Amino acid sequence: MSNSRKILAQAPVVPVLAIENLEHAIPLAQALVQGGIPVLEVTLRTPVGLPAIKAISEAVPDAIVGAGTVVNAADFEAAVEAGSRFVVTPGLTQGILDAAADSEVPLIPGVATVSELMRALDHGIDCLKFFPAEASGGAAALKAFAGPFPKVDFCPTGGIGLHNINDYLALKSVVTVGGSWLTPGAMLAAEDWDGIENLASAAVAHVADFRAG
Repeated sequence: MSNSRKILAQAPVVPVLAIENLEHAIPLAQALVQGGIPVLEVTLRTPVGLPAIKAISEAVPDAIVGAGTVVNAADFEAAVEAGSRFVVTPGLTQGILDAAADSEVPLIPGVATVSELMRALDHGIDCLKFFPAEASGGAAALKAFAGPFPKVDFCPTGGIGLHNINDYLALKSVVTVGGSWLTPGAMLAAEDWDGIENLASAAVAHVADFRAG
């Protein structure tokens, strides 16, 4: 099992976090971990993305924190330096592939087409982010990918919530799913960490119940 699979296998879901306030980073991570979700993707969409990764990696030892929205080699290197345990990208470029080749930190690149999938396989990467999932054909597209590529695993992200998560979890190729519904803006603004922990716990229970059934 690849390192990226090992990480994703620990995640009932992967919360995609766009942290605006650095003071929120540690209590947010603690709430999610206490709710049963240890794998956290902190995006670099905000100015505090990298400091948030560093803060969580140092203060929340039970969290497996990675960087998302990594779009070039400089981002990759900065994310690793900040303490990222994995790196997620929205797409796949040669610069990203070169950076990952020189690093022990696993890359989970975003793909939306068969050609991108094949390029990842050419570089020995077979655990991928399917992004943007709903806009790229959703679970039906992933089901079609499984025909010619039965050994490729995915973390679909983009447009996924409790309303459609089961469509993805039903697919053998889906290790976990990513989403932002676990951290609503209103809860973050109110610093409602108990509420976020409850959302995390509910998501964990939902995934466990579905997969048990």
